[in-house]
Amino acid sequence: MIPLDEARAFVLAACRPLRARPVRVDDALGCVVAEPVVAAEPVPPFRNTSRDGYALRSVDTAGATAAAPAQLRVVGTVMAGTAHDDDLKPGQSVRIMTGAPVPDGADAVVQLEDVETEDGGRTLVVPHPVRAGTAVRPTGGDVAVGDVVATTGTVLSPGHLGVLVNQGMTEVTVFPRPRVGVLSTGDEITSAPEPLLPGQIRDSNRHTLLALVRREGWEPVDLGVVGDDEVALVEVLTRAGTACDAVVTSGGVSVGDLDMVKVVLARCSAGTMRWMQVAIQPAKPFAFGTLSGTGTPVFGLPGNPVSAMVSFELFVRPAVRRLTGHQRVFRPTVPALADAEFSRRPDAKTHFVRALVRLDADGGWRVRPMAAQDSHQLWAMAESNALAILPDGDGARVGDRVGVLVLDPDRLVVDSETPFETLDDIGAPGWTSLERCPSPVGVAKLQVGR
Repeated sequence: MIPLDEARAFVLAACRPLRARPVRVDDALGCVVAEPVVAAEPVPPFRNTSRDGYALRSVDTAGATAAAPAQLRVVGTVMAGTAHDDDLKPGQSVRIMTGAPVPDGADAVVQLEDVETEDGGRTLVVPHPVRAGTAVRPTGGDVAVGDVVATTGTVLSPGHLGVLVNQGMTEVTVFPRPRVGVLSTGDEITSAPEPLLPGQIRDSNRHTLLALVRREGWEPVDLGVVGDDEVALVEVLTRAGTACDAVVTSGGVSVGDLDMVKVVLARCSAGTMRWMQVAIQPAKPFAFGTLSGTGTPVFGLPGNPVSAMVSFELFVRPAVRRLTGHQRVFRPTVPALADAEFSRRPDAKTHFVRALVRLDADGGWRVRPMAAQDSHQLWAMAESNALAILPDGDGARVGDRVGVLVLDPDRLVVDSETPFETLDDIGAPGWTSLERCPSPVGVAKLQVGR
């Protein structure tokens, strides 16, 4: 057996980022920026107001009081999308709507609720001094010309896309979404909905792996099911090498499996394929190499469904993330306290145990194992939201600290139902009600699915 770190290093060494290319901004969500994006336009592009009110010269309100308010002549109205043509002169003001350009000469906006008008709206009454800059968003206050708005390696979020559009961009250069082909192998595999014949099993792996590819935001390519047929396997893999950026197969890599898959993968990879027994459980058998002619990475995963999913998590996901330009390819490991015993025996392997992780009322991570741990028990994997990492040894007792890979944050269980009043009361994410709190800032309690 070889260590997990050695197997991963071998895989990652063969996976380099795909060639960057321009894609439509609207299609770039989740993609990784390949070259810095420098702002060519200021945002906002002009001074504008953050509220409805009246634009004025702050000096005209100096010394104003409720008893002796400043009185200014209202000389116009500025709506969003329009402008006031003339400079604002001493003693003048203009009615202005949120987002509208602040007229030249004005240096502040007083909000509507703080003032009154007289003479049918022709005179503005200001009962207090207004400081220069009040409610005025300066040109370039968000982004200035020359600012780097997306560095190389930035993973584009919805907010980033808005920033790019604010620069007038319709395309951005990124590492493209990879096309990942998924192939199931073996004479015993069937994708037909009819009742199973003796010795047949349904093709759950292909659908599971395609879904994992899709969840990562990559483009899945269904390569179907191929039996233990050398000619058919060579044809599918050859075609996949030109159509895909990576290929994932399942089945035929364990000791004692039919040798046809091994023979074909070795032939199609021109000798680069490496067959490994990795010091982990499940997913010990694993193969990796690159297809001849195209250099397309091909991953040979075990046939047991849980092993295939764990192997995808440990090898395929980080490697394909490397293809997409990600600088952080592995999930972080979080420390959790064991709520139950994690039993195992020393066997020179690291065990990845299907588990449920939760956040307790104090924001601490807690984890317990699922009862079913055999590599064919897919339902238990489906019900898990994490993998607990047990190094070689005797496992972990209740209260021991255990490293955990959180696979599905959307299914994170939380314990806290304590309401909070202000932002300072928020600790770890665990707030389960959505009612409004009586906070001056109007904070809504964070909702996390239970």
